[in-house]
Amino acid sequence: MRHLKHTFKVGRTSEHREAMLRNMVCSLFQEGRIKTTLTKAKEARRLAEKMITLGKKGHLAARRSAISNLHQPGVVHALFAEIAPRYTERAGGYTRIIRIGPRIGDAADMCFLELIPKEAPAAASPADESTASATAPAGDAKPAEAKAK
Repeated sequence: MRHLKHTFKVGRTSEHREAMLRNMVCSLFQEGRIKTTLTKAKEARRLAEKMITLGKKGHLAARRSAISNLHQPGVVHALFAEIAPRYTERAGGYTRIIRIGPRIGDAADMCFLELIPKEAPAAASPADESTASATAPAGDAKPAEAKAK
């Protein structure tokens, strides 16, 4: 049975499709953002997130697996040294797809596939906490008005 074995064919042979996706993911890791069609971006996102997860593991077997998938040792080194450490606290969802509308020539849905930047942890200052506690939500004000009547 072929349960959960779906892949986007994108009109290519399996060898061509795998090479295209490898090159797209390597370009994504080098540039941080690529412009492509929506279907290709969805498939490239799957491979990119698997490679980042391997990079987070960081051991030799994971590095060898990444090299065998991407075929570019320089990109794999950047993945393990720079990209994966940014996402150590994140459980998944390292990329985002931003739709940009149809392509002029054939009306294919175009999008940007980009790595999500590392967000600084939001440190709550004492001023923010006092402001948040002083302002009551709008839902609490209505019952007080009803009690006053």
